[in-house]
Amino acid sequence: PCPLCLPQYGLVFDAGSTHTALYIYQWPADKENGTGIVSQVEACTVSGPGISSYADNATGAGASLKPCLDKAMTIIPAEQQRETPTYLGATAGMRLLREQNSTKAEQVFAEVAKAIGEYPVDFRGARILTGNEEGSFGWITVNYLLETLVKFSFAEKWEHPQDTEVLGALDLGGASTQITFQPEVTIEDKNTSVFFRLYGTNYSLYTHSYLCYGQTQALKMLLAALHQVPQPLQISHPCYPKGYQENITTADLYNSPCVRAPSTPSPAQVLTVTGTGDPAACTTAIQKLFNFSCGANRTCGFNGVYQPPVRGQFFAFAGFYYTFHFLNLTSKQSLNDINSTIQTFCQKNWTELVENFPQEKGYLHTYCSVGIYILTLLLDGYKFNEHTWSSIHFSQQAANTDIGWTLGFMLNFTNMIPTEALEHVKGHQPGLWAGAISFIVLAIV
Repeated sequence: PCPLCLPQYGLVFDAGSTHTALYIYQWPADKENGTGIVSQVEACTVSGPGISSYADNATGAGASLKPCLDKAMTIIPAEQQRETPTYLGATAGMRLLREQNSTKAEQVFAEVAKAIGEYPVDFRGARILTGNEEGSFGWITVNYLLETLVKFSFAEKWEHPQDTEVLGALDLGGASTQITFQPEVTIEDKNTSVFFRLYGTNYSLYTHSYLCYGQTQALKMLLAALHQVPQPLQISHPCYPKGYQENITTADLYNSPCVRAPSTPSPAQVLTVTGTGDPAACTTAIQKLFNFSCGANRTCGFNGVYQPPVRGQFFAFAGFYYTFHFLNLTSKQSLNDINSTIQTFCQKNWTELVENFPQEKGYLHTYCSVGIYILTLLLDGYKFNEHTWSSIHFSQQAANTDIGWTLGFMLNFTNMIPTEALEHVKGHQPGLWAGAISFIVLAIV
């Protein structure tokens, strides 16, 4: 009946390196109400690979989005579709493609924009997020959902919650990984700092995105490192289970800017990769993908990137969550337990794994390497230790909403998080309190 009472909707495509998902958000029309009020209605996974895989078939990238857009149109009432802000953000898969071939990257964007443009929504563009944006929007999402930025108080005001510490965000994608938190010290490198003023409070955050250190690209770097050996057509892989074997062409192995082909790139040869199930050798091989040493007098993460010491509680989501969830490690186990679980898993042979997890066949051979990779990244890379380990919470969702950069992105671009604190935004008449109090008094009498 009243137009202002209809909920409003927003759409954000997360175009990642391995797949795309469409998130549908909803909030009350008088959106001045601040936080915790935007909720996720639906997450639709686009079938097929990420849009960066359509470099040679750009129209396919656009076509792949249509089933999820069709689904969104069945959820959002027709009369509200035209005012539904719609965004597409692409992350490290497209950063890599742009590095390899910017023309192809532009063609993919032109096609996805064309496909979305055929729908009656308020399309506000397709773009590649920077690593810093990806990290800081993930941080906003986590803190918005956990209400550490602002809370609706008993006095009917949105207030900065007292004594709540903001949370850090740890994100692991297919092609990059991000760490974002509020450090104790002043950030020494302006490339890693981002500043937000939200609800009247200033936040100075440390954020960095490591390109090529997402799990898909890291496994590719690992395989390439194992390939540089005397027997060029056979690769023994300590992180793959004993009894597992697969073939891969050199063309497929060296098709990414993250892996440098050996000095004499041979034509497309077929390599046979054989698992040896050796977790100690696997750990050693994975550690060689990083340079952990820091220059004099500066704290760093890895590869010489400045990073202050980690501080506070962290939410670890996306790839961190999926692998640890598969290994049953998301319920606050100690670092010792996690280590031994991963060691045990890595020693199981392929036949045994296939019997135990028949439904997981596609990724089953990679869980050991990704498990060890995550431990290496968090402990040696980001410098968590046995004391700070317990501050990491492995989570996929908070408040029934997926954790990732998309919600923070939409809140930011629709200006839904005001810079200044809001005063008395709830539209209650002053008489309402008086009435309620008189009613309570009367009731007691």
